[in-house]
Amino acid sequence: KNYDPRARLVRKIADDVFAICGRQPLIEVAMELEKVALNDEYFVKRKLYPNVDFYSGLIYKAMGFPEDMFTILFAVPRLAGWLAHWSEWIDDPDNRIYRPFQIYKGEGIRDYEDMSVRKQKVDETATAMKYSNRSARRAASLGKQ
Repeated sequence: KNYDPRARLVRKIADDVFAICGRQPLIEVAMELEKVALNDEYFVKRKLYPNVDFYSGLIYKAMGFPEDMFTILFAVPRLAGWLAHWSEWIDDPDNRIYRPFQIYKGEGIRDYEDMSVRKQKVDETATAMKYSNRSARRAASLGKQ
């Protein structure tokens, strides 16, 4: 475990973004947490450092992205790597580069059904999503909660 060199670069970019977009109070708290993590014996001894997502999250926050979008924003840059791993695995005749398979237990191939004629196959409570604070406020203001 070492300090990720990418984190250093993204940290510098974060400072550039803060210079343009300003710093919100929550960003100030996060930057103070970073100082503590980099200097506190507990974190240093265990080699626990802020990662790239810590800094990119601060950048997204400063740029005004809603927190609900952070997960997808963290995933998009990784997509190229995921596809590269998949492509290498497919192209390797010996399949030496191997990632474990997931076993899909859902329904098999089926014909498309228009939404108006589909039968509900999963209880809505099983797929209910808990709102983030921001989404909950938005939903409540629209009378959807």
